[in-house]
Amino acid sequence: MEHKIREAFDSIHAEENLKETTRTFLLEQTNKYGEKASRNFAYRRAVPVLLSLFLLVIGFGGYRIYFTPTSVISIDMNPSLELGINRFDRVISVEGFQEEGKALAASLSIRHMEYIEALEEIMANERVIEGLSEDEILTISVIGNGGEQNQKMLATIEASTAGHKNTYCYYADTEDVKEAHHTGISYGKYRAFLEVQALDPDITTEDIQEMTMREIHDLTDDHSSGCHDDIQDVESSEQEGQTSGAEDEAGSGHGGGPRDEAEGGHGSGGGDGTGGGHGDGGGHGSGH
Repeated sequence: MEHKIREAFDSIHAEENLKETTRTFLLEQTNKYGEKASRNFAYRRAVPVLLSLFLLVIGFGGYRIYFTPTSVISIDMNPSLELGINRFDRVISVEGFQEEGKALAASLSIRHMEYIEALEEIMANERVIEGLSEDEILTISVIGNGGEQNQKMLATIEASTAGHKNTYCYYADTEDVKEAHHTGISYGKYRAFLEVQALDPDITTEDIQEMTMREIHDLTDDHSSGCHDDIQDVESSEQEGQTSGAEDEAGSGHGGGPRDEAEGGHGSGGGDGTGGGHGDGGGHGSGH
């Protein structure tokens, strides 16, 4: 009987140990889970923050790349426009010069278009069509560092505008544009200004700011024709002077020699024909 009672108590004691062991195990596992859960939670909170920072850096870099111009297209007739073009051939800025250019720039919705589509829309603008129909001149300048993009742009624009009369395409280096912007006019108009200023140094940028490209072109022609006429006048004067000098020299030699002798001989003959003038025969003999 006592043996059975002892076994019963031992069983109870074993159950208590089991409970204690179980409790300890559960606490350890719970703590581990809690620590792991805490780490997982911290990680889960950090991931979105890190991802946001990554996207922010990438986004900022992408923003700068997209909105950094690598080329400029200057379109000039009066109105005058300049389009900023990024490395993806997209229009990222539109700047108008003088009153008409600013009005045209405000009326266009070409930002983020490919440059050739934007150019086609500008060429289809009523003001541009009207100007070309009235024999105005339109110049399109591709401005950049001379890289592959600029060369391709110029070739594309030349092909696109081949059917438009009085339309001319050029290339210019970026450095050439700085002085144009310093004077407050577009590069295309500044280029035309330099041509006329070479013929008339008194011309200023203020004089041509409101002119159309046709008016500047005609002004250049007028000065060029005037210079040509002046050169011809100078050349004609020089030729006349040379001819006159040659004639004077020839005349001087003739009067001092044979002509005088002829006149002396003729006088002798005349004296010989008269009775009293025979003494002139001495002159005749001398002349002979």
